[in-house]
This record gives sequence, structure tokens and C-alpha cells, in this order.
Amino acid sequence: MKITSWNVNSIKARTEHVIEYLNTEKPDVLMIQELKGLEFPSDQFEGTGYKTYAVGQKAYNGVAVFSTHEINVIKGKLDGDDEDEQARYIEADINGVRMINIYLPNGNPAPGPKYDYKLQWMERLFKRLKTLCDDDIPFLIGGDFNVIPKGEDCHAPKDWEGDALFRAETHAAFRKLINLGLTDAFRAIDTRAENYTFWDYQAGAWQRNNGIRIDHFLLSPVIADRLQDCRINKTPRGWDRPSDHTPIEVIIAA
Repeated sequence: MKITSWNVNSIKARTEHVIEYLNTEKPDVLMIQELKGLEFPSDQFEGTGYKTYAVGQKAYNGVAVFSTHEINVIKGKLDGDDEDEQARYIEADINGVRMINIYLPNGNPAPGPKYDYKLQWMERLFKRLKTLCDDDIPFLIGGDFNVIPKGEDCHAPKDWEGDALFRAETHAAFRKLINLGLTDAFRAIDTRAENYTFWDYQAGAWQRNNGIRIDHFLLSPVIADRLQDCRINKTPRGWDRPSDHTPIEVIIAA
């Protein structure tokens, strides 16, 4: 089963890109982030063979799932804050696997209220994933984590010192997730540096491979045992008017 995560940076601007990806790469499941709209254009994906489910927000955030299988939604919002209206979380059972799609807060500028929200959101995520672990529910979680895990996951670590994506508190919160027994799917397959999922639009970052790895799949132990491959697909980043992110793809045994 092939599952993809991709921050499309506006579904309105990248609808044709998503359709092309679905038609050419044919994932079983595609998780996308940063829809940047309240309404999801599901009618434009009719004929692709994919069912869809989306949680949107006016102008910002937003997550959606495409699947060739039924999408049995468990949650459309992360537990722990009833007043949080940001669209960042979908949890669903798909083809016998609990799958979670997230768009974790960026947190900049840090320190500050946005960074406090990021850390609070990560703590809420930890509690939800711990519940799944305690209940022996195998799962995978994919998405834009807005976390650069280590120095080898960015082109120039010194440039990211103090940034919300690379601060010590962020690393500690990410390790706390990993310490639940989760596997970073990409690093389980490829340990080389200079493998990135995001390149800024400015200063020729894409052309110079000045990127960062912030889009991840984390797998619970049972799902990690089924891991066959995980790769970063750079092709869509080279398309005309691309997202600044590119897809990351994981393959697990059926």
C-alpha cells in the first residue's frame, strides 16, 4: 500500500498538480496539507477514482485525504483544546490501517504566542498518540510536521538556529513522539544527508538544493514491521508554479 504526504500550498493553485500526481503515481492514499480555503473542490476530483475527505479553514491551514478505499473518519480535530479552530488534523481508518494527517503549526516567531501554540499542539498530539499506543491501535502519522529533526536534515544548520522548526524545545517535543516507539520511516530507509522535502521560493533554493526535511511519516511498531520503502519524490517540485514542498511516499506491506 502506497501512502503519500504532500503540503500543496493552496489546493486552488495546485488542483491540476494533485490530479496529475494521482493519475501518474497512483497512491492508495494521498494526504495533503495547507489547503488555504474553507471549501474543498471535491467535484474537480470526480473521475480520478479517489474518495476525499477534507477539513478546511478560510485562507489558512486545512488538511485533506484522498483514498481509493473507504475513508472511515475517526476525528477531524485534535483533542485537547475545544477552542482551537485551526484545521490541522484528520484521523481515519483506511484499508485496515489507522492513518493520521497533520499540518503541525510553524511556530514562528519564536519565542512568542505562536511558538507556545506549536508546543501545546505537539503535547496534545503526544497525548493522542500515546492513547493509541496504550490501546494497541497500530497507526501511521504523516504530514508537514514543521520540524527539522537534526542538522543533517537542513542545508545550513546555523541558518536555522533559533527558528521554531529547529529550536531545542521543538526537538525535545519531537523526540517525545519518537520515544513512544515510533519509527521515522524515511530515516529507516535512507540515512544520507541532503534529502529534503521543502525548498523556499527565494534565492534559488531549489536550484541549489538549499532545503530542509520537515515532511515526515512516523510509524507505530506494528506498521514499522510492514515498512517496505520510503522516498522523497522531487519531481513535482520541478513542475511549473509548484508547491514549495514535494511529496514523501511510504510503502507498507498489505
